[in-house]
This record gives sequence, structure tokens and C-alpha cells, in this order.
Amino acid sequence: MIGGFGYRARKESSLKDFYLAGNGIGFVVLLLTLYSTQYSGNTLLGFTGKTYRTGFSWVMSVHFMTGIVVVYLFFAPKLHQLAKARSYITPVDFLADRYQHHGLNIVATLLMVLGISNFLLGQLMAMGLVLKGLAPNDPATKQQAFTLGVIVLALIIVVYESLGGLRAVVWTDVIQGSVLMVGFVVLVIMVWMNYGSLSESTAVILASEQHRSKAMLPDANTCRSWFSYIVIVGLGGALYPQSIQRIYAAKSAKTLRRSLQVMAVLPLTTALVAVVVGITGIARFPELAGTGDTILSVICREIQEQSTFGYWLVVVLFSAILAAIMSTADSVLLSISSMLTKDIYGRYLRPSATDKHLTTFGKMCSWVLVAFLTTVAILLPEDTTLIQLLDIKFDLLVQLAPAFLIGIHRPLSARSVFYGLLCGVATAIGIQFVCAGGKPYGIHAGLYGLVVNLLVCWSMNACIPRQRHPS
Repeated sequence: MIGGFGYRARKESSLKDFYLAGNGIGFVVLLLTLYSTQYSGNTLLGFTGKTYRTGFSWVMSVHFMTGIVVVYLFFAPKLHQLAKARSYITPVDFLADRYQHHGLNIVATLLMVLGISNFLLGQLMAMGLVLKGLAPNDPATKQQAFTLGVIVLALIIVVYESLGGLRAVVWTDVIQGSVLMVGFVVLVIMVWMNYGSLSESTAVILASEQHRSKAMLPDANTCRSWFSYIVIVGLGGALYPQSIQRIYAAKSAKTLRRSLQVMAVLPLTTALVAVVVGITGIARFPELAGTGDTILSVICREIQEQSTFGYWLVVVLFSAILAAIMSTADSVLLSISSMLTKDIYGRYLRPSATDKHLTTFGKMCSWVLVAFLTTVAILLPEDTTLIQLLDIKFDLLVQLAPAFLIGIHRPLSARSVFYGLLCGVATAIGIQFVCAGGKPYGIHAGLYGLVVNLLVCWSMNACIPRQRHPS
């Protein structure tokens, strides 16, 4: 229905109307679409699963989610100003305008598409994991539930997005964001009512030989991992293409700043809640099989079976989980479609195409991509975790930090940014292959790549005449 309303509300058959919802998004809608896009299936399922596996150390997820907002404040206001003046639609529009380097445009587009395709894959898997965790304890039934969750929910997303574009996506985000906020409150109440306080769960963990280490002080490697996550997610998360496009779509700079100010406190009501649930899961379900990403669904199933009141609490929470997953998946899908359409097909393969033709092509891209990733999500090994997919994405996206975060404030040569990007990506991928786990000394491969990226960019920029800096 919302997709249909979005289709009827369109002003014109243009890329700007389809991908940026026309003239701009107001404060409440912008806040809720940023919120529901930022907090995804990774937050509810991935973060609870990671906490279940590692314990209290995952509390640093609160800090890296806050770090994303800090980085936004560093570059988003100026980027919004440029976007309005120069009619940007995709993140690469800024790079094309700023550096005028075809190689950089293509590599940046491919990096973003690969990075967030991986993110979309994680959301599709999360859809299946929700239904799998709520299904009866029969392997065949659980696999059927997983497959059904992936296919049906992916189909719903691609239908309403194809109809209404960003307008339909942000309208659904408003509903989904509101449900998600209610869901986190319900989750805390539900866990405390059924399993006791955090201190009680901690006492149980400390008394357990198997899990006691999860409540102990972090060692040096864990502390380095904290630092690594805060930096790589803070930088990489702020460079999500779907988030950059919301910066473009904000109605005004004041609207954008107000939304980011509120976003700065939301990790305390979201990521922290996910950590509390994961800790409770360690104490109450110490022998959970698999990766732990189903711990939230296991808790929901047990509460659902206890009483009618518990059943309806889980219904509300289940809606919140789906809201988190779908609101992120639809935004990511729309961003991938826009970049493939405008930055590859429209810029290089069919530069004379009309906006109407490009919009139709973008919708086709969405359907093909969803079909492919749905198949991959179903066929992936069961031991693939959501956090593994999260890490790979940030190793790629963080290599774009110099181009955006430095380039928007200081003049940089196009070639220095391009070769720095290539060297950074090559370093990160090389470390992933050579080092088991891809984190030497607890530091993400992407940060080693970023150091190489910055060194190459700095040294070449000192030797090459600088290009005009947009103002």
C-alpha cells in the first residue's frame, strides 16, 4: 500500500524524484529514516549473537555506533550544502564533481556496491534467522522457515521500493523506526521480567566455568579490538551510500543537524539493549548450539510459550525485528540500484539515456540483485555469522575515507586519492587472505589498508599539483 501511495505521490519520472524523494525530507522523517537504517538486523541479531559469543567486551558497540554520528558531524553539513548546490544524487556524484577522475568514479562505485551488497546479504540472512529461531526444534522445519523468511520478505521489499522509490522507503522507515523504538523498550521489559536483572545474569556467568571469561576484564588484544572497531565502524558506517543519500535528501542543513544531535544518544537505547540481551542469553542458555545469532529468537520462543501476555509481547518484538531488518535492506537496495544505474550505466554505458529510461533500468537492477542475493543467503554455510559479513564490508568502505572526509575540507589531487584507494584496498584484501581471521594483533585489515592509503595519498599529493576544490 505504501509503495502504491509513493508511486502516486511522485512529481516526475526523474532520478532525483525516485532516489531522493524530490525536494527534501523534514526533521521527523529524516530522524526516523536515519535511525531505522542505522539500526538493522545486525543490531538485534548480530550484536546479541556477538555478545553471546564474547561477553561484556561487546559493550564497545555502543561507542562505535556513537562514533558514526561524530564522523557525520565532521563532514555531513558541508556535503549537504554541496549536494543542494550541485544536484548530487549518488555518493559518487560528489567524487566525480570534486576529482573528475573516471578511474576513481568506477572503483569507488564498485567498492560501495560490493560493500553494501554484503550488508544486504546480511539483512536477508537475518530475515531467515528470525523465523528459524521461532520455528519448532526440527532441523527440516527450521531450514524451511529460514528459506521462507528470506524469499517472502525480500519480495515485499523489492515490490514497494520499485513502486515508490525513496519516498516509499522513508515512509515505511517512519513506521518501522517507530515500531523499532517501541520494540527495544518491550525487549528490555520482557527480558527483565522473565530472566531477572543484569546483575543476576552476571553472577550466573561468573559462577560458570565455561563462560566466566566473558565477564572478566579485557586483555590487551581485546582492548586493541575495541579501538579497531570504534575507528573502522565510525568511519565506514558514516560512509554508507544509503546514509550519504539521506544527507543529500535532508530539507535543510538545520534539519540535518537536529537529526544528528538526536542520533548521538540513540546507541544507549539500542546497541546497549542488544548487549544486555546477549548477556542474559549467556546466563540462561549456556549450551546454545551454533553461532549464537539465534539467541534472541530462542529467548522469544520461550517467552512466547509461557503465557498469552508473553505471546503478544513477542509479537510486538517480532515486528520490531522485522522493522529493523527491512528498513535497512530497502535503503541498501535502493542505493545499490542508484549507483549501478547512474554511476555505471548512465555515466559510461548509456550517457544519452533519459531519466525515465534510467529509472526503469534501476528497478530492473533491484529485482536481479534481490534474486541473486536471496539465492546466496539460502545457500551460505550455516556457520556464517552476521558479524563476519559486517567486518568485510567495513574493510572496503573505510578506504573511501580520505576521498570524502579529507577531500571535502582540503584540496587533494585526483591521482593521489585514486592510487591511495587502490593500495589501501589491495592491502586490506591481502591481509584478509594471508592472516587467519583478517585481524593481525586484533586490528581490522581495513585499518592497515587505510594507513597505507593515507601514506600513498599524502606522498603523492605533495608532488602533484592540486585540483580546484569545490566551495
